[in-house]
Amino acid sequence: MNRLDTLENKLQAAFGEHATLLRELGELTLVVPAKNWVDTCKALRDDAGLAFQICIDLCGVDYSGWGAPTRPAEDNPHPRRFAVVLHLLSVQHNWRLRVRGYVDDDEFPILPTLVDVWPAVNWFEREAFDLFGIVFEGHPDLRRILTDYGFIGHPFRKDFPISGHVEMRYDPEQKRVVYQPVSIEPREITPRVVREEGYGIER
Repeated sequence: MNRLDTLENKLQAAFGEHATLLRELGELTLVVPAKNWVDTCKALRDDAGLAFQICIDLCGVDYSGWGAPTRPAEDNPHPRRFAVVLHLLSVQHNWRLRVRGYVDDDEFPILPTLVDVWPAVNWFEREAFDLFGIVFEGHPDLRRILTDYGFIGHPFRKDFPISGHVEMRYDPEQKRVVYQPVSIEPREITPRVVREEGYGIER
């Protein structure tokens, strides 16, 4: 039995029907219901047989339009639009785990914060809030971290316009930065190849 099999067995024993375990491309993903988010993460950290004491990363994901246009919407394996994904490391056992939690409400995505479980997720959760609009309930300082304080919207959402909503520039008369509606005109970004008739044919 290899290390991945051992970890899979330990996870099944620890969580059983309270979480879903996926094995893809030689990696394990534990899918956790939102209601069990904090308790499951605490167990992953505190269970001596698992000992995931380090959270390497946390990010948000927007699954709307997943696989489009190559796959029909009904083939989307993701039950909700938004999810939060963790990547955990156990130095003691030398194994890694991906944990995914789907957010129940697509209109107002919210999950409990994990700052008390892994303090290092503080800025990661702020980033997921800033870029995806996922609210982490109980976070000690949930504010934007990458965009400007006056930024409108969440730029990593699939429905966010490519050109944004507003632009900023320095106004020499007012001697300050001002915001204004986007002045970029929409343009076709699909490259076109124009070739003369008979291109590539030796004559």
